[in-house]
Order: sequence, then structure tokens, then C-alpha cells
Amino acid sequence: MEKLLDVENVSISFIQYTKGLNQRDLKVITDLTLDISEGEILAVLGSSGSGKSLLAHAIFGILPENANLNGKIKYKGKELSQQDKEELRGEEIVLVPQSVNFLDPLMKISDQAIGNVKDEAKRKEKKLKQREIFKHYNLGPEVDDMYPFQLSGGMARRVLVSTALLSDPKLVVADEPTPGLDEKTVKETLNHFKHMKEDGIGVLLITHDIHAALEVADRIGIFYSGYVIEIAENNDFTGAGENLLHPYTKALYKALPANGFELVKGHQPLHGEIQNGCPYYDRCEMRFDRCRDERPELIDLGTKKVRCFKYEEGA
Repeated sequence: MEKLLDVENVSISFIQYTKGLNQRDLKVITDLTLDISEGEILAVLGSSGSGKSLLAHAIFGILPENANLNGKIKYKGKELSQQDKEELRGEEIVLVPQSVNFLDPLMKISDQAIGNVKDEAKRKEKKLKQREIFKHYNLGPEVDDMYPFQLSGGMARRVLVSTALLSDPKLVVADEPTPGLDEKTVKETLNHFKHMKEDGIGVLLITHDIHAALEVADRIGIFYSGYVIEIAENNDFTGAGENLLHPYTKALYKALPANGFELVKGHQPLHGEIQNGCPYYDRCEMRFDRCRDERPELIDLGTKKVRCFKYEEGA
């Protein structure tokens, strides 16, 4: 399988004003590293507000003007410039947005899906393709002439997915696609991503829903206070979680109702609260003295990765 996306040591920060006119550089994402191949679903799992949606914005080159981006984002081995991102987005790399509010309330669905194509022959060709994809997702011809307010939640979600596929993308970034949906619509939405995988499309699923991640993802990247602390394989989330590596990932798994609902005291540090050491230091039961002042690097273990001194060579 061809590797599609490489995110290498990416950090995103914002200039924040404190008392008076003093400034500080507030890091929201630090040293983020992950990769995704064609025909693979990688879920990035983290709590709301942890900064994971900024990853999608960085990939598409739509970060706010006051954001500072460091590190490398590569697509098919090539480091992307801002111009590259603008040329690829909506074509080879597409977004399935978090909210159905991305649909224009004043435009008919078909017109939104096709976009501003002036050439009549190309427009006709794209219209035929749009109808074919819509049909695949159980959206009848009547949907083409509807406005967004006339769609059910499930229909609107299918429109967003179908529209994303119109450009024959290689990589789909789905940013929190399931919040607020009923159980049936969630399952239907996740099935769409499974079908994309079967078609050889790489899917980056950004979510805070561990059940959604476990339902579809091949690998799961665990996000904690702006860091990827572990990338685990789906089948590691079985049994007592003995194959999971990082103590936070183990705690997250054990906190599920099906696994005893065991909770760990403390809270996830907010941006700006993390000291020099490991972001999980205060809550960790297996910490070393060095964890307080040294920040562990992300250790590459093949398809799996972990940010923990316990797994260093010779530890």
C-alpha cells in the first residue's frame, strides 16, 4: 500500500496576550507525528478541545492567520507548501466536515455538490457522476432539487460524504462526523468510511468517540494535551488491554463501562499548563523521576508508536 500522508513533528501555536500587552506563544499541538496509507482508516482520538481538529486545518492550509506551524506535512512523499495544499484540497484530499452547517442554506443540493463549473459539457459530465454517487448512497433524484433544511440529519450527512467523493479523492479527512447523530445514523456514517477503505481511499477520522474509532479504524492515534502519546492497532483494544502500551491509553480503555468504568484521578492539562516533562506525569502510576523534567520522544515500533520512557531501548 502506498503511503499517502506523513505528519512529522508538527507543532501549532498561537500568540496569546496575557496581562497588559505581554505575549506568550501558546502551543496547542506539539510534536505531532502520524502516517496513513491508502486503504487504511486511522482514527485520531482525543477529548473535545484537545486541538485535534487543528490537524485537519493544517493539512488543508486553513489555519488562522495568527497560527504558527512548524514541522512537515507530506503527501505521497512530497512536503506540502501552502500552494500545494490549496491545489490538492477538494481534489485529491477532501474534507468531510464536522457540521452539516457547511451546506449553503440558499443553494439546491445538486448545485452545491457540482460547484461552479461553467463549461456546459463538463457540468453535464459532473452532474451524471453526482447522480451516480448520490444513488450509491441512497439519495434519490428528488434530493437534487432540495434545500438543506428539507433534509433529515442522515440525508445531510450522506450528502456531505457523497460530495466529498465527487473528485475521486485519494485521502478523506473526516472531522468529528458523528456528534449529535442517533445510533442508526452513526452506524450508517461509519459504514460510508468502510466503503471508502474498500475502494482504496485513505481515511483520517478525527473524533472524540472511542466507540466510533474502534468500529472502523485499523489504527488509533491517542491524543493527549496536544500530543500523540500512542498509535495502537485496533485489535490491541481487547481483553484487559494488555497489548496497549501507554498508561493513559490503558486507563482510557479501562474507563469504558464494559471494562469496569475504572477512573483515574486528575484532569488532562490545558494548553499552557504542561511543564517541561511528560504531560501525563501527574496522573501516571508508573512514572520515573526523569518524567517530571524530561519529555519522552515518540518511539517508532513499526505500525505502533508510543511516547513513554518505559519503551526506550535498554529501559
